[in-house]
Amino acid sequence: MSESTESESRKLLGRLRDALAEDSAGQARLDRITHLIADSMQTEVCSVYLFRDAETLELCATEGLNAEAVHKTRMRLGEGLVGRVGKFSRVVNTANAPAEPGFRFMPETGEEIYSSFLGVPIQRVGEKLGVLVVQSKQARQYSEDEVYALEVVAMVLAEMAELGAFVGEGEALSRLHTHPVMLKGTVGQEGTAEGRVYLHEPRVVVTNPIADDPHAELRRLNEAVEQLRVSVDELLSNAGTGDKEQLQVLETYRMFANSRGWRRRMEEDIARGLSAEAAVEKEQSAARARLEQSPDAYLRDRLHDLDDLSNRLLRILTGQGKDTGAEIPDNPVLVARNIGPAELLDYGRKLKGIVLEEGSVGSHAAIVARALAIPLVIHAERITTDALNGDHILVDGERGVVHLRPEDSVTSAFRDKIAMQTQAQERYSSIRDLPATSKCGTTVQLMMNAGLMADLPSLVGSGAEGVGLFRTELQFLIRNSMPRRAELAAIYARVMEAAQGKRVVFRTLDIGSDKVLPYMKPQDEPNPALGWRAIRVGLDKPGVMRMQLQALIRAANGRPLSIMFPFVAQFDEYREARAFVEGELHREARLGHPLPEKIEIGAMLETPSLAYAPRQFFEMTDFISIGGNDLKQFFFAADRENERVRRRYDTLNVSYLSFIEQIVNRCNETGTPVSFCGEDAGKPVEAVCFAAMGLRQLSMRPASIGPVKNLLRRVDLAEAKAVIDEARTSGVQSVRKSVLEWLQTQDVIA
Repeated sequence: MSESTESESRKLLGRLRDALAEDSAGQARLDRITHLIADSMQTEVCSVYLFRDAETLELCATEGLNAEAVHKTRMRLGEGLVGRVGKFSRVVNTANAPAEPGFRFMPETGEEIYSSFLGVPIQRVGEKLGVLVVQSKQARQYSEDEVYALEVVAMVLAEMAELGAFVGEGEALSRLHTHPVMLKGTVGQEGTAEGRVYLHEPRVVVTNPIADDPHAELRRLNEAVEQLRVSVDELLSNAGTGDKEQLQVLETYRMFANSRGWRRRMEEDIARGLSAEAAVEKEQSAARARLEQSPDAYLRDRLHDLDDLSNRLLRILTGQGKDTGAEIPDNPVLVARNIGPAELLDYGRKLKGIVLEEGSVGSHAAIVARALAIPLVIHAERITTDALNGDHILVDGERGVVHLRPEDSVTSAFRDKIAMQTQAQERYSSIRDLPATSKCGTTVQLMMNAGLMADLPSLVGSGAEGVGLFRTELQFLIRNSMPRRAELAAIYARVMEAAQGKRVVFRTLDIGSDKVLPYMKPQDEPNPALGWRAIRVGLDKPGVMRMQLQALIRAANGRPLSIMFPFVAQFDEYREARAFVEGELHREARLGHPLPEKIEIGAMLETPSLAYAPRQFFEMTDFISIGGNDLKQFFFAADRENERVRRRYDTLNVSYLSFIEQIVNRCNETGTPVSFCGEDAGKPVEAVCFAAMGLRQLSMRPASIGPVKNLLRRVDLAEAKAVIDEARTSGVQSVRKSVLEWLQTQDVIA
């Protein structure tokens, strides 16, 4: 790139900065800018198109086209050459615009006399703001230098738009981050919440996109990149031989940090007149646009790594750390790309809701959110781009929907929904201490799921009769090293004390699949959900299992103890695990420690194979808990993390209900207590059907106990069974429609 070209670019940016500094309205600034760009690039036309909504671009300023077309000419995303630039975030450079595929002639603009066209996206870190266009009568292809210069200018316009430099009348010139946005994600934890956004990692704000001294900016960039390299190397050395996925991410960081092409492009941006910060952000935006369009899933996944690394570099350059000093607002709703369990626990119950761009229904964050009973929506794309600290936000965890800066009508309807839920909870409180006894006299025991000490107060408030599942893995997931036996024993003892004599079923360490300990090297498995997890890890790592069993026995300190092994697939696994418990009981007795007054050793039935285990298994096990979340995905061969398939299969499918009934019958033959544990147990209609199939204990999140008990007390389970049987014999795939129609005739649901 020639020195004269760089000099012209810096001159243009200097003139732009002066124009932006003038005390004038947003429209006047835009008009001045289009004139400066056209003059500097020696083109007859320069136009700025901005998004008025997510699908529509509007001509907001022009030098050369008819002035009457401003704020009147609009086009849909992908429509015409301008729409193509806006949709794909790619440069369109042509000497004969009318001959281009997709060209759309806009007669009100008077552009028919212009042949050449150059359009570049105005974008900022994944946020599409508009399109910058220059046109000439002469049929010519714009040079690489001219394209590059226009991209640099577009970058500055994006930064200034972010800072509110072009605010004026109309939707297209309204202040950024003021429009209502509705985002559809995935339910991570049910519940509803209204509050204010609190960004876990606030966006870096670049206030100085244009610089006078390129040599000083290059020096700043080099120093920051070197500091970044050192920090990445330190992260890698500290990671050691830990989490393989984490190591891969850090290696990607190192690759980017040492990329000559990445650095060279930023240096060229600085030579053009950008500040070091603006150069980093321009390259981040350009790389983002390239990666988003890539058909390679691996490359698209690297987009987040590039974002994270660029943000680290920007924080070094600007001095804006993750802690910006922004106060947590009242009723905070945490917004983040992703978050670890320990970080989430630091926020605790002060959060009203959580919205993540990534995550999964089985992730550590989702487990903690469920434990804290905080509504969670995951896969809410672009939430960290669209949201600002303090924004009004509504989280509908029942439907996986988020309303950001909602309109009054949406807020009103949402508040009505919350009020109805509050009224329902008040109704449920009147039956809190009553048994879940149906009209036919059948009593179903309702238990709650838990994983933290913070859950235990819900035992009283929810009316739960005990803890049907206490997830012990959370105490392992939130640490950077294996917890000590004494620590675990103290935690388990506090749980039993808080339960005040009510039964607590402790599930042994359930890790693997989507729950990977940061200090236990994961296995390289193509399908971890069907791999080395739960009891398989415990049997292969007997030291860990024995340590946890010792902690549980010591925590009981003479009280009754219930232990449950997860993901048992065959009789021998349970038999071997039970032998571990018996061995530890003998050992504790020899050491003179008090043994539990009574001990129950159960198994979670999460794989169809265990339902067909020998009779001796059902005779030996003290109780069985059907783990509905995993059993359902294995029964239907449908990954519960995969939105494309998991919704295809209904819990009230005839085959699935018949399978549940078969398990209940096998347990009844041997007198083995059996329960159902999982999300579906907390859905009232499903709970009625499970009870009709013979289940007499259900375990669910505390908030679900009231609604489930309310419906169970108002129905006759014998009648429900008759409705299900009739539907099954009719050949339908699911009994849901028949059951819902029957419930409506009973006047128990709307």
